[in-house]
Amino acid sequence: MMFSLILTWVGSILGLALLVAMAAGAFVVDFDDARGDRRRKKPQVAETKGSPAAPLS
Repeated sequence: MMFSLILTWVGSILGLALLVAMAAGAFVVDFDDARGDRRRKKPQVAETKGSPAAPLS
């Protein structure tokens, strides 16, 4: 009787931990996807250092 009660509590705690981990994982994936969308939509800025190339004459 006592052993089954302990197993029930352990199982319920593990189940709740699994549900929380699944919810957190979904949140992380959504957040990362949103960051990726922002990076893809960001305008590309060409870096120019110094003056453009010109013929040396």
